[in-house]
Amino acid sequence: MAIPAKCLVMRGVIHPPMRLNSLLCLLLCLLAPLTLIAQERKNNAQMPSLPRHVATALERLPKMSAPEREKLHQQIVRAFGLKNLAQGRAAPKIEQTTVLWAVMDPKPAQIVQEDGTLIGDMTALGADGLQVFVKDLPNFTELRYRVECGGMPRMAGSVQVEHFEPTPESLAQADVPQGTLQTFEWTQSKVFPDTLRTVTVYLPPNHTPGEETCLMIWQDGTRHAERTGGMRVPVVFDNLIHQKAIPRMVGIFIDPGRRPKQKPGDKAANRSFEYDSLGDAYVRFLLTEIIPEVEKRHPVKFRPQPEAWGIAGGSSGGICAFTAAWERPDKFRKVLSWVGSFVDLRGGHAYPSMVRLAERKPLRIYLQDGTNDLDNPFGNWPLANKQMAAALKFMNYDFRIDWNAGFHGSKGMAPLLPEALRWLWRDVK
Repeated sequence: MAIPAKCLVMRGVIHPPMRLNSLLCLLLCLLAPLTLIAQERKNNAQMPSLPRHVATALERLPKMSAPEREKLHQQIVRAFGLKNLAQGRAAPKIEQTTVLWAVMDPKPAQIVQEDGTLIGDMTALGADGLQVFVKDLPNFTELRYRVECGGMPRMAGSVQVEHFEPTPESLAQADVPQGTLQTFEWTQSKVFPDTLRTVTVYLPPNHTPGEETCLMIWQDGTRHAERTGGMRVPVVFDNLIHQKAIPRMVGIFIDPGRRPKQKPGDKAANRSFEYDSLGDAYVRFLLTEIIPEVEKRHPVKFRPQPEAWGIAGGSSGGICAFTAAWERPDKFRKVLSWVGSFVDLRGGHAYPSMVRLAERKPLRIYLQDGTNDLDNPFGNWPLANKQMAAALKFMNYDFRIDWNAGFHGSKGMAPLLPEALRWLWRDVK
């Protein structure tokens, strides 16, 4: 960054009469870029998300000035990526129930259903062939589509429209103290050698060294530890702890293992092996590696009673959470599983029979699934979760299962999370 000439100080010497002015000038020069960044973030926060923004813009397209059209064009290209648009690889953008498609092609384009039924014609936005189409779809719609340009297929795919309004407990409140989040990399696993993973630790607000707290472990940790992500677990923790609806607890958010050559954003190569396998390997990994490492790095002290320890996860992370508690009920007594993969990925479909045949264990189990969850060669997720619930009921477990119309993922669990945590932790103060 160039510093204005009037801010330069020759030979590193600031003469006494000039010292204050020179220092102020240097400070302003350094802070100016930060001010611009802050203003840009403010402007971005004020602009609506792209699909609805484009929908509104298209309504007034005939009255738009040339600079306004160019600005809209640039926003769309920046959001989808010029290369993706030109190569027909730009996935649709979804905001709540509004879907935005975009493509770059000189021939007129349209969106059609898999059976050829016309969904709509795309609108041209520039001489370079940029075309867009926006449509509101009913909630919980799965739509298979093709983009055709000049009557020829250009790209195809599917969209899932799934929107749930966040609960008040999932939103940061100005008068609620926030816990802290700290992250480290774990690279020395003996249970899962040649893996590395990110671990994020949540400490409750005003945590004091040596304070005894409950513990809750989350699989696929990074995404759930994000305060502005889908689940927003730290925000829910803050609010429920403030309400005294759940006890004060430390959260450990653990990513599945990736291989040394993988980058942090890559799909973790060891995830299915760690999460979907039956047996005690993963809970041993927690008890002998991750929890001791957290205790070494942070001034935490976990309550010794197993009723004060919980574990959570979705999909393969859900069956992983159940397996950990099933194998070590002397350590973990509370299980939170959403869209749990109790299917034949690595033998998990056997759990309903195992639950029925084994002596009842002192577990409290919360299950959640969506009626639009997966159905594929490995099994039917809604049916598998119904079978788990039936087995738990038959054996008189302390369990609960909640349903909505969600697809496979965490969107359906997010609005239910505050109530699920209240229910799971109702016996611990």
